[in-house]
Amino acid sequence: MSFGEAVRKRINEIIEEKETNISDLSLNSLMSTSTLYDFMSGRTKNLDSFTIKKICFGAGITLSEFFNRDYFNNFDDVVK
Repeated sequence: MSFGEAVRKRINEIIEEKETNISDLSLNSLMSTSTLYDFMSGRTKNLDSFTIKKICFGAGITLSEFFNRDYFNNFDDVVK
């Protein structure tokens, strides 16, 4: 799993947990819906840390809570 895939997986979990959708999450995160839609569709490969922080704000969670998943420990796309 790549880092981008892990972030997509986590965003999908948050959407399910919060019983929301991509559009509402992006609006709550003070970002354009196209930013999140482009990332979730794979058009954009990765998000920067500031955008992930904005998603956390919109979801009402901390960065620690966002990354508190085992699948964030190993990636196929790690630069050596």
